[in-house]
Amino acid sequence: MTEELIKEVCDLIERAKTVYVASINSDGFPNVKAMFALEHDGIVTHYFSTNLSSKRAAQFRQNPKACLYFCDEREIKGLMLTGTIEVCTDRYHKELLWREGFEMYYPKGVTDEDYCVLKFTATGGNYYHNLANHSFSMEEFNHVKA
Repeated sequence: MTEELIKEVCDLIERAKTVYVASINSDGFPNVKAMFALEHDGIVTHYFSTNLSSKRAAQFRQNPKACLYFCDEREIKGLMLTGTIEVCTDRYHKELLWREGFEMYYPKGVTDEDYCVLKFTATGGNYYHNLANHSFSMEEFNHVKA
C-alpha cells in the first residue's frame, strides 16, 4: 500500500459522519447498522456509543467479530475494516465518548447503567477506489506509514 493510498484511507475516516457497523447474530448472519463516527485513534481503534441493553451490544458480547465500512458515495471510495469489538462499561471509556446531548439517550448521564461504548480494534482492511481493491493488514498499513 502506497503512502498516497494511506492518505486517502485516513482522509476517508476523518471525513466520515456515519460508519456502517456489522455484527453477527445468534443464527450466524451479519447485521449492519449505521452509527455515528464519534471518536477514533488512527485507523486501528474506533469508538461508538450504544445502549448496553441493545441487540448490538448483546451480539458483540456473544461474538466479538466485527466489520466497519466507511464510504464516499460521490467519489466511489470505500474502506472496510475487519476486527473485533469490545463492549466497554468502565468510566474511562464512557467519559472518553460522552457528548453533549447524550442525556436524551442516557438520562442518568455518563454513569447511566445502560450506556456503553463499543471499542473496535482493526486487524485488517480493504480499500476500494478507481476500480481497484487494496487489501492490507494493520502491520502492513503501519509499516508503510512509519
